Amino acid sequence: MKTRAAVLWTSPGTWEVREVDLDDPGPTEVLVQMVATGMCHSDDHIATGDLPFEHPPVVAGHEGAGVVRQVGSAVTDLAVGDHVLTSFVPSCGRCKWCARGQQNLCDAGGNAMIGEQPSGGYRMRADGVEIATMTGLGGFSEWQVFDETSLIKIDPSLPLHSVCLVACAVQTGVGSATSAADVRPGDVVIVMGVGGIGMNAVQGASLAGASHVIAVDPAPRKLEWAPQFGATEVFADMPAAQEFAASITNGQGADSAIVTTGVVTNEHIGQAFEAIRKGGTVVVTGLGPADDDGPIPGFNASNAALMQKRIQGALFGMGSPRDAMPTILELYTAGRIKIDELVTKRYTLDQINDAYADMHAGELIRGVIDFVPIGESID
Repeated sequence: MKTRAAVLWTSPGTWEVREVDLDDPGPTEVLVQMVATGMCHSDDHIATGDLPFEHPPVVAGHEGAGVVRQVGSAVTDLAVGDHVLTSFVPSCGRCKWCARGQQNLCDAGGNAMIGEQPSGGYRMRADGVEIATMTGLGGFSEWQVFDETSLIKIDPSLPLHSVCLVACAVQTGVGSATSAADVRPGDVVIVMGVGGIGMNAVQGASLAGASHVIAVDPAPRKLEWAPQFGATEVFADMPAAQEFAASITNGQGADSAIVTTGVVTNEHIGQAFEAIRKGGTVVVTGLGPADDDGPIPGFNASNAALMQKRIQGALFGMGSPRDAMPTILELYTAGRIKIDELVTKRYTLDQINDAYADMHAGELIRGVIDFVPIGESID
């Protein structure tokens, strides 16, 4: 079949919206009509060249929501008409990591930056050229073929135009606070960068009972929005945030600092490391340039050892997709987590380059591409 998709032909580059060919689903795959896809900074890292991709051209987009329209012969968990969210790490259920309850580290995600389907190969092409899909998804397309291990079935009453963000931004941010930073009641938490991921780290820290959730971002609009999601103080830079954290902890520093800047550098990690107390944790959630392999300012072995500080990476908030997404949705339904309010502006697929320009200008918490207009029937 034919579908319209945003294709990145070179990196660095811009997205070209065009018609491409899409295969029918294979035995373990399903065809999904996309309803909405969130615009994560991770997808933009490919366009800017910060994140090398092994197989251009590529269709990115991994915060997707849609409706199943066709299923392969071996699909067991999904049926036509099911509402689904994408999972940028497939969950095979059989590897060591899945067996340990760490589905976010599933071995099936090993080909994510090659862009193949979990079962191998590519399902899109244009002008005879195979097109990869970031993390085997490719949600910047009106229709897409996914492996069933890359999809999570959800309640059809939930608004797909908003809950698409649970596929990455919400859980990645919330889990960075609740799991990776292990925020406890009364903690002092610094969140560096309060875009789509960071604003949800603010929510997570607040949900976990932190007494102070300190939001740091140079974009004035984000600092205006942050208190709505649980920030107790806001600062435009880390030195000011570090000084404040020290002032309320007898000079000790924050219990944790979560690094969710749009483009993470070693300097950011060093600033976070200096801002935490002994026994504190720096959580690195955001992505950065692949060639940023220099020293971390402010870090030395003695400081790390004698102060027992920890630097913790976090993928999908250290949560298992099939557990974490339903939990987040339950909290949303109960009014404990904000999702609708995260959507700053909506775009059509043809506006994708304008949308990412708005993101770079600091004008968005999260932009969303709507493939089906809100209010139009999808069933």
